[in-house]
Amino acid sequence: MNCDVLVLTGLWNSGPNHWQTHWERKHPEWTRVPHRDWNNPQCREWVAELDVAIAACDGPPILVAHSLGCVLAAQWARSGSPLRIAGAFLVAPSDVDAPSYPVGANGFAPMPLDKLPFPNMLVASNNDPYMTAERVRTFAAAWGSKLVEIGHAGHVNGDAGYGEWPEGEQMLQEFCAQLTG
Repeated sequence: MNCDVLVLTGLWNSGPNHWQTHWERKHPEWTRVPHRDWNNPQCREWVAELDVAIAACDGPPILVAHSLGCVLAAQWARSGSPLRIAGAFLVAPSDVDAPSYPVGANGFAPMPLDKLPFPNMLVASNNDPYMTAERVRTFAAAWGSKLVEIGHAGHVNGDAGYGEWPEGEQMLQEFCAQLTG
């Protein structure tokens, strides 16, 4: 890919069997945006950390986000940062407004409904425990996302069988080609 890639993990970070971790091993030039406390993330703090990571890129990066990382990308977009990104590949966002959300939303709620000011693709499962299919369609429409529904895929993580996930990497490459083509 011809651009920087910033990886935004979700709550609890992405473990060794998660597709984000596999992709980072395959692409060591990609950067996982660090966070001080993966178990109790604070929205404002994480948005500021993302802003610092974007500023460190040579040009507008692509965000590769999972779960709460998708909400982070949407919160960053509404933060008023003057920085720009090339686009965002959003996978299995968590619904921080839902009763099923596992911990306090810590400033992430309510879910942002603003149109994202950058191209984005949202990849979602129809049986995700952290976001109903109806809600994901609502957010994709609000965000202006190209929505790709991949069927019964759980939370699209290592626990759901999405380790190396070559199909997802192919979707990301096609998305990036559209941005640079």
